[in-house]
Amino acid sequence: MGFSKKTILTIALIGALVGFAALGATTYAITATSTTEFCLSCHTMQIPNEEYQSSIHYSNAKGFRAECVDCHLPPDTLGYLIAKIRATKDIYHEFITKKISTEEKYEAHRLEMAEMVWEQMRANNSASCRECHNPEAMDTYEQTEDTVKIHEYGIENSLTCIDCHKGIAHFPPVIELDSEAFNNLLSHTENVPADAKRVYTVEGADMGELGRINPAVQLELISSNDNQREVKISGYQMKGAEQVIYLAEGKRAIIAMLSEQGQAALTVSEFKADEYNNEWRSAELTATIDAPVLASSEPLWEYAEQLDNVYCAGCHAIIPSHHFTVNAWGPIAKGMGDRTDISALDLEILTKYFQNHAKDLVDSNH
Repeated sequence: MGFSKKTILTIALIGALVGFAALGATTYAITATSTTEFCLSCHTMQIPNEEYQSSIHYSNAKGFRAECVDCHLPPDTLGYLIAKIRATKDIYHEFITKKISTEEKYEAHRLEMAEMVWEQMRANNSASCRECHNPEAMDTYEQTEDTVKIHEYGIENSLTCIDCHKGIAHFPPVIELDSEAFNNLLSHTENVPADAKRVYTVEGADMGELGRINPAVQLELISSNDNQREVKISGYQMKGAEQVIYLAEGKRAIIAMLSEQGQAALTVSEFKADEYNNEWRSAELTATIDAPVLASSEPLWEYAEQLDNVYCAGCHAIIPSHHFTVNAWGPIAKGMGDRTDISALDLEILTKYFQNHAKDLVDSNH
């Protein structure tokens, strides 16, 4: 017995209505659960919300505001739905495991959560970022020279937005290098051959009344007696700054600070003007030190690379040391270091690593 046309039409109509109702309910549910207000209904989102409200994505001169969905959900339909399904685990942790229910728990899992988001954004080539930030539309005349260079470097090396802009809306994880790494570095100072030709300071070295040598500086070893070493420091001075010895002519990497007695004890050449009319001269100073030193720069630079991986790569992709000049690295390292918890000594060692391997010194013997 067949159905009448009226019955078939009625069934089809009911099916269509049910389908539209289901589609409408689904659309409403997806839309409602994609608002910032919905995200903040979980108390565990109060910490990231406070960070977000202090970021340029919340308040800026342009008057644009990026909501949670704009950054955390890919713009393509399939990626959007997959991200929504993946996010159901957040509900599980919110009400069942209470994995990040306190500030202490949140901080304990900050790195894990950040790395998960970073990896997702790398996988889709930072598609959410590119919805608003189109490299082709960037006005390079409004950018600093260094910013233009970094963007060019990123494009040339197939980096994606999140590789460099990890802490743009939320605080990046605080990562510190444990003391074992530094203790391992110091262990290399225990067996320095008496006949070594060159030695390298670790924490710097006092020269008595002559002044002080900075950390990570190459010295010529003249003689050694137990912990007392006679060394020669060689570098350059700029006229008007005779209290300073720099790494090389025109290269403002400070390797020693001198007292008046230290300046008087120098062996120097005549000042000669460079292409910028700054006058430079070579300078040498012989002094006695008792600070720990290394017989090779290798463990020093290995330690610096660890610092780079922890304190620099925690926020952006590793920038090769040969990307900038000696003079550029100084302010760049200081500016970036101020945003981290890196110690003054570690920052100096890291800066010297960058400067000794800068693009205008890559062929030197430093």
